[in-house]
Amino acid sequence: MTKYGSFPGTRPRRLRTTPALRRMVAETRLHPADFILPAFVREGVSEPVPISSMPGVVQHTRDSLKKAAVEALEAGVSGIMLFGVPEEAKKDAVGTPGTDPDGILQVALRDVRAEVGDELLVMSDLCLDETTDHGHCGVLDEQGRVDNDATLERYAEMAQVQADAGAHIVGPSGMMDGQIGVIRDALDQIGREDVAILAYTVKYSSAFFGPFREAVGSSLKGDRKTYQQDPANARESLRELALDLEEGADMVMVKPAGPYLDILARVADAVDVPVAAYQISGEYSMIEAAAEKGWIDREKAILETLTGIKRAGAQNILTYWATEVARNLR
Repeated sequence: MTKYGSFPGTRPRRLRTTPALRRMVAETRLHPADFILPAFVREGVSEPVPISSMPGVVQHTRDSLKKAAVEALEAGVSGIMLFGVPEEAKKDAVGTPGTDPDGILQVALRDVRAEVGDELLVMSDLCLDETTDHGHCGVLDEQGRVDNDATLERYAEMAQVQADAGAHIVGPSGMMDGQIGVIRDALDQIGREDVAILAYTVKYSSAFFGPFREAVGSSLKGDRKTYQQDPANARESLRELALDLEEGADMVMVKPAGPYLDILARVADAVDVPVAAYQISGEYSMIEAAAEKGWIDREKAILETLTGIKRAGAQNILTYWATEVARNLR
């Protein structure tokens, strides 16, 4: 090929020639401290229960959960987000296990906090869906609709018992209007100004939640479209963001992560508080299933998706691969 002067004068490929050079100029880097491990603990089981739709993930016993927390700590993970799965017979219309000091989530919080102290952030899912017999994230009214304000009263109680059980951070995930303000007030009333709130600010009504329903033994009847966001909408995410910050959120989250990287980027650009994203069960299961079929390289796909989430603006990522990836990065 005939060359004309020094054309092309600009050659971006020069900075891609070797692994060492690509590593040096990388704009986005993953670190173990980026990650938070979501974990499920199930009441009344003597052995961890595999979750069929999430290969490699289990419903923990109290003992295996403590072991998982220590492993996450040793790998350099920043936190563990706990989800409690009560015995089916204990579920009721108002989610009583969620406010029972001896409910499985509160027991697990005490267990893990006693095991790791302040070295690993112990975080709690603050929602009623795992504990209600109808599977919704709130209390239902006489017409079977989620009653926003009655639900807020339950959330206030949950925040207080979770704080008493040892949660460093509570994660309200129910998408009720006003939930952050009510929870902040409830925590402050019992002198727990130190407990932070990670607001599930943007949570879409997503098909990718499917495997999670098995993970928490969901009893859901119907859907959650009246309170979770419509996947077609973007601007309302910023409205939710403004409200959560005004009400006292310390950190904000976008959930799911992968299908909503555009939303994550908009949120990250708009705030000066830490931003998290949750790589949810369906995102996890798709990669595991495709890798099992031999269609993709599992490890490369995991790192690529996590890098994309961080590149879009997430400071912290909740992922079921947290401990595995953190170990590999050290």
